[in-house]
Amino acid sequence: MVLPASLHALGGQSAALREADLARRAAPGDIDKALDYARAVFVLGLTEGDLRWYGAARAALAPWWDARALPARGHYLRGLVRQGFHDFAGGLQDINAAITLDPAQPEFWSWRFSLHLLASDMTAAAADCAEIAQRFGADEGNACRATLFYRTGRAAEALPLFDALVRKSDYQGELTQGWLRFHQGEALRVAGQPDRAAQVWEQHLQAYPRAHGVRLALAKLYNEQRQPDRARRVASVKSPSDALLVQSLLASRALNDGEAERLAAQVEGRMAVQAERGEAMIERPQMVYYIRTGRDVPRGLALAVQNWREQNEPADAVLLLEAALQLNQPTAGEPVLRWMAATGYTDPVLAPLAGKLQAQLKGAR
Repeated sequence: MVLPASLHALGGQSAALREADLARRAAPGDIDKALDYARAVFVLGLTEGDLRWYGAARAALAPWWDARALPARGHYLRGLVRQGFHDFAGGLQDINAAITLDPAQPEFWSWRFSLHLLASDMTAAAADCAEIAQRFGADEGNACRATLFYRTGRAAEALPLFDALVRKSDYQGELTQGWLRFHQGEALRVAGQPDRAAQVWEQHLQAYPRAHGVRLALAKLYNEQRQPDRARRVASVKSPSDALLVQSLLASRALNDGEAERLAAQVEGRMAVQAERGEAMIERPQMVYYIRTGRDVPRGLALAVQNWREQNEPADAVLLLEAALQLNQPTAGEPVLRWMAATGYTDPVLAPLAGKLQAQLKGAR
């Protein structure tokens, strides 16, 4: 699976993380110790939505960052960090090298599947699913297939697979459950069952309040469903990620609770610091901020167009169409329509936007 239980052996355990950091600092030329630390902090970045941990992972791998030959685990972790910084081609190259060196690791295959999804290479993604099922068993294959189903217009077929997988005794680890519950909720949302999606995510957060991906998905869903009070409750955590901070801002604007200006200043401040440090990347929170607050829709559209060339995620498709429609520039959104036609993907938020864009395109011709 994309996040097997073994992946969180160090992540989230501060004592173990400190020990891993001390070990790699004491032996700066020891790649195994560097990889242990890089793995732990990458997981923290993934689970907490904090890109600074990705930077820590990259720093740990700096002596081997340009190495052509690495052990399988080295290629794998460097590939994860590369894709974390939006170098998807480089990440895929490293993951492929890891699989060539050690094809017996299911997480190598699962991450390659995820990268193929990001690039909308559904043929390659389906081939990965088949290989995963053959090598690692039906359950692993079904986790892959269920994700591919809801990303290709077959959400109804994904739901029973996720319902069965979340109950499997081998899949009860925190991160594995987080991965499954996130995708189960997404499949429900795509299938037009937002209330059930919210229920799945609320229940998961009760058990695992630090599950950033699930928390963000739930806050976003509540904002989309015009339930800003619930969105603000879910997004209001200590030291929120950029993405959660923006969702809090959207909720505050809808509630007119007097907090929007303060939250907007925090968002602007964070972006300024990231730019000053040279850490700025095209991240979804920036696009959401510029487009959905009306702060700078042209800039948001430009970022969305550039981002779409790098990765094709449903949330990015929605933002690109929203900006294109707001600015009456329907041709900017045409790549999304082609992507929907090619993959079969649609959802209750994206479908009406696509219909409006098609109408604008028709009227312009």
